[in-house]
Amino acid sequence: MTIRVAVIDDEETAAKLVGRTLEQEGFAVEIFLAGRPFLARMQQEPFQIVFIDLQLPDMDGLEILNLVKQYNEDSEAIIITGHASVESALDATQKGAFHYITKPCKRHDIRLVAKRAREKIELRLENRRLKMAMGNDGPMVGLVGSSPAMQEIFAMITKVAQVNCNVLLQAETGTGKQMVARAIHALSPRKDNPFVYFNCGGFTEELICSELFGYEKGAFTGATQTKIGLFESAAGGTVLLDEIGEMPMSMQVKLLHVLQERQILRVGGTKPIDLDIRIIAATNVDLKQAIERGSFREDLFYRLNVVGLHLPRLSERREDIPTLASHFIDKFNLAFNKNISGLSPQAAELLNNYDFPGNVRELENIIQRAVALADGDELRLRDLPARLRKTSLGNFGDENLLSLDEVEKQHIAKVLEKTDYNKNLASTILNLPRTTLWRRMKKYKLDSHEG
Repeated sequence: MTIRVAVIDDEETAAKLVGRTLEQEGFAVEIFLAGRPFLARMQQEPFQIVFIDLQLPDMDGLEILNLVKQYNEDSEAIIITGHASVESALDATQKGAFHYITKPCKRHDIRLVAKRAREKIELRLENRRLKMAMGNDGPMVGLVGSSPAMQEIFAMITKVAQVNCNVLLQAETGTGKQMVARAIHALSPRKDNPFVYFNCGGFTEELICSELFGYEKGAFTGATQTKIGLFESAAGGTVLLDEIGEMPMSMQVKLLHVLQERQILRVGGTKPIDLDIRIIAATNVDLKQAIERGSFREDLFYRLNVVGLHLPRLSERREDIPTLASHFIDKFNLAFNKNISGLSPQAAELLNNYDFPGNVRELENIIQRAVALADGDELRLRDLPARLRKTSLGNFGDENLLSLDEVEKQHIAKVLEKTDYNKNLASTILNLPRTTLWRRMKKYKLDSHEG
């Protein structure tokens, strides 16, 4: 991570000294000779560290300190002051400044205080990443990842949770759509009300109607009492409609009416019932293609897709694989009373290079099986499924490892075949003396042709 640093000092020589020293330490530095130009730049793109001279021509340094914290609470401010104003600098540290240095600034002091500020910033960010990654509790439970793709998803979850609108999650199976939906609900003002899940796949319109809308007593044979549907039971909360792309076309019309009117009729009922729910729909089907095929209504798509989220495949965020694997090892250590410390380097490399067509769910299943069967203190290649070893390692898999002699034999045979066993040409291509080639052919029994 490159740390952006601002130096604000009306003494240009002093400012440049601080700036050059910081650039030599790998910081990205911008210099300002007054406070207001800095504040304008800070609003465009925050600085992680700010050196502030208390005596500026247009503003008081303490005022800038307060504004820095307002613009970015994670920024660290370092006060630059003369010996006569050390008391003011100490007062600034009480108001949120990280530290102070006195003029004339010494390179050693500049490096030391900047290094400590950077360490504090990086430690804070790492702690946040770990909390987000492990997701042991809180609204992001189960959502693991520090990759840019997942950080973007976390940010979107946080934003959309506060907006009372429908959300459409489109992603492949096994990417965590249900966990994302639960996180949106848990971070929303609806968090204290129910979260209701319903899978639309494989059900008839009649069954979906009775489950979602409920029914009145006597509505059909067997309806011996009134049943509250899932929409009603989720009052004030959130409903996740999974596999929405599998919903029958006739049922899509009814769902569209619910979204437009915010009312339902129980099966067999005559009195509309008002709804206060949020709908999150999820699918692994490309709904735009489904619209073109005529299997999904375009108007329903736009009603559901007020905010759309596309969850990345695991192969699109490979940097999260080690963290996810560690998370699942901890999970199944607890479940199986094991004490697996982690992955061997070979097993870790295999997982990092595998494409995971089943995404995170497949990785979880692989780790679950491996932890259950492992007899050592770490997961090794032998603990992973044979199909995985073969698929991931290809020609270098356990079953296909070749000796150097076998590799040499195959290569010589290939060159001989391509040259129609012309030994002079083959020895030239192989960069071997003709006599050496002849001995190799005898050794590997490749001398059945004359040339």
